[in-house]
Amino acid sequence: MEEKQPECNIGLTGHVDHGKTTLVAALSGVWAARHSEELRRGITIRLGYADTNFRKCPNCPPPECYTTEATCPHCGSPTQFLRRVSFVDAPGHESLMATMLSGAALMDGAILMIAANEPCPQPQTREHLVALQIIGVKNIVIVQNKIDLVTREQAIENYNQILEFIKGTIAEGAPIIPVSALHKANVDVVIQALEEHIPTPSRDPSKPARMFIARSFDINKPGTPPEKLQGGVLGGSIIQGVLRVGDELEIRPGIRVEKGGRVSFEPLYTTIVSLKSGGIPLKEAHPGGLIGVGTYLDPALAKADNLVGNVAGKPGTLPPVRSELHIDVHLLEYVVGMRELKKVEHIKPRENLMLVVGSAVTVGAVTAAYKDEAHIVLRRPVCAEDEARVAISRLIAGRWRLIGYGVIK
Repeated sequence: MEEKQPECNIGLTGHVDHGKTTLVAALSGVWAARHSEELRRGITIRLGYADTNFRKCPNCPPPECYTTEATCPHCGSPTQFLRRVSFVDAPGHESLMATMLSGAALMDGAILMIAANEPCPQPQTREHLVALQIIGVKNIVIVQNKIDLVTREQAIENYNQILEFIKGTIAEGAPIIPVSALHKANVDVVIQALEEHIPTPSRDPSKPARMFIARSFDINKPGTPPEKLQGGVLGGSIIQGVLRVGDELEIRPGIRVEKGGRVSFEPLYTTIVSLKSGGIPLKEAHPGGLIGVGTYLDPALAKADNLVGNVAGKPGTLPPVRSELHIDVHLLEYVVGMRELKKVEHIKPRENLMLVVGSAVTVGAVTAAYKDEAHIVLRRPVCAEDEARVAISRLIAGRWRLIGYGVIK
């Protein structure tokens, strides 16, 4: 059971430097920020993933009974396996909001990290909570981190700020757990809360397989001889159905093709040659966790995340490719992510907006706008079905700021 793929994706969200990656390391033993620039700057830039097993000691009372260890750290008894989960570590920096939004589309539930040594809410604390609400992530656990850096009185004051902040939001009523991720204090209470408040969603394996592509790679080292080259690898999460080794795969919208001065996007077709989850080979993959899909694709097509934002599935079953979107618009009252309150103005014709649909990030020009509707021509098409949600951001003070969401008509 411990060697199977994760069954649930839990997002790590919150303001930059509030301890998201540190908590993932405390829960999984994996430092999810692996990119060289992330390690140099000490922040998450790309989506990070780490898998772990939740376990329970049959002899200790809660919350001490919850652990990720095979042997209970309190009494030494063998622990019982509960489930395997995957953490999706989203960047907290304001300039990387598009990456956070695309990651939120992969989450079944989320941890909202709030540092106890800073006033609540910080700009991206507010922005990430709104983003979760827009994407439709409803199961939330709040972790009040860095409790070791404040006095008891400061911790209580920060706790009351959190309560006031979440009032009237999807996070109202969510558990708030004081933690020191650095010292792994109260990690057992976090595991208990995740088990109780973020259940594994029910899945329908009979639905057509569909995967949001969040990463893509060329895994060949420079100088690899042609006869030993391996095809491109796709990384992402299956949102429905089942993928199996040997299945044919269609990738849409595909790759950009320019002919006679005209630009179009052509779908890619390939075959699944391998499936992996956390380094574990699989014969078939279900929703849950980051899945690595080995293919026969030209590795040059997949290198450097070139296929991020595409949707993969069995040929003929994917949603339509849209170069234009007609959406019902739902604007927020205030722009989120800024320290000062700024009212959201209505969408105007000819303005550019950043749109996030699933794991796809694109920019579109508004050709028509009404009070509750807008028509937008996209620079890069998206593969999306009717009723899909679209996160809408506007360029304000040099940054893309979240202003609301749309529903594709």
